[in-house]
Amino acid sequence: MATDIEDIAHPVDAAAVMRLLAARPRLLALGEPTHGEDTLLDLRNELFRQLVEQEGYRTIAIESDCMTGLVVDDHVTSGTGTLDEVMEHGFSHGWGTFAANRELVRWMRAHNEGRPASEWVRFAGFDGPLEITGAASPRQSLTALHGYLSARVETALLPCTAETLDRLLDTDDRWTDPAAMTDPARSAGRSAEARELRLLADDLVALLDGQTPHLLAATSRDDLDRARLYGRTATGLLRYHYWMADTSPARMTRLCALRDQMMAHNLLAVAARGPAVVAAHNSHLQRGRSTMRMWQGPVEWWSAGALVSTQLGAEYAFVATALGTIRHQGVDTPPPDTVEGLLYVLPEDRCVIDAPRLATALGDAPPAPRVSPWFGYSPLDPAHLADSDGIVFVKDVVKG
Repeated sequence: MATDIEDIAHPVDAAAVMRLLAARPRLLALGEPTHGEDTLLDLRNELFRQLVEQEGYRTIAIESDCMTGLVVDDHVTSGTGTLDEVMEHGFSHGWGTFAANRELVRWMRAHNEGRPASEWVRFAGFDGPLEITGAASPRQSLTALHGYLSARVETALLPCTAETLDRLLDTDDRWTDPAAMTDPARSAGRSAEARELRLLADDLVALLDGQTPHLLAATSRDDLDRARLYGRTATGLLRYHYWMADTSPARMTRLCALRDQMMAHNLLAVAARGPAVVAAHNSHLQRGRSTMRMWQGPVEWWSAGALVSTQLGAEYAFVATALGTIRHQGVDTPPPDTVEGLLYVLPEDRCVIDAPRLATALGDAPPAPRVSPWFGYSPLDPAHLADSDGIVFVKDVVKG
């Protein structure tokens, strides 16, 4: 079996990834099984640089807040703000502290400097303004959408004033209480004010859509795209907060699904702008259903990749990352009867695997699922092999 796998394993570079695909996809997604490891982030950076320079990809999208990501995009395209400011304010999940993310932003700015706008590499966060401990206030996105419209359409067409939004939103801490994640009674999502805000957000998005011909003439495509982002984010956040107040057993399943729906809508908007490379956890990008065990038990939902692939078909490609060890986190040599164990005996430290061919080679005897001793690492699910276009395998993840 090892010999058979060697035949479909190749050194990791952009060309090897592209050979797995029939044509350049509009969205090329690279998953990872854990977050924050320098080995994986450095490999991501190198692959993305090659895909930009050799294959013409023009947007880099990562699993970070779509609103704060605008800070990064402004910097890499026009030089707005210092690198320190951008790393502090342009990322969610604490990812602005990662050296590899800093290097990615620095490289994107250097790449764009002196080039025409048509050759710029853009940045996008495609996650919602969400953390595992809660969700942001809808204030930023909702007031930004209202501000965009109020400056460009007749006042009589607006469903409310800025003062009305401010009154209904009240203080941000009523939306961001971390206790609401485990105690639905602490959520503001089903208050009378929140219900009214959902209706107003829907009306503002409808007005934005209905005024598209006028807005295209009165503003730039980029400005209109940002306004649409504000609208998606405001309605998505208000929906998320509404279901945070739910007390049914399906609550966490619904919240996980809503988050990935927001991701999917943002990825489709990125794809509409042109070819993009995407980085996130495997569970957000795979074509199959995603699962996770949380405090109240297991949850299962359709990932952003699964949703996007139904829209884009062959224009969406997913390459998972699998790994052998993360010894500093207690993840040691994988058992030989797992996917990771089969790949671990290959001579290369890292390689690209044709996933569908690997699934065919394994036949009717799929490998056993690997069990992770560390909650921060998710092994590759053998059942998803045939649904992936490829696997980037990294033998050993070392502490940076």
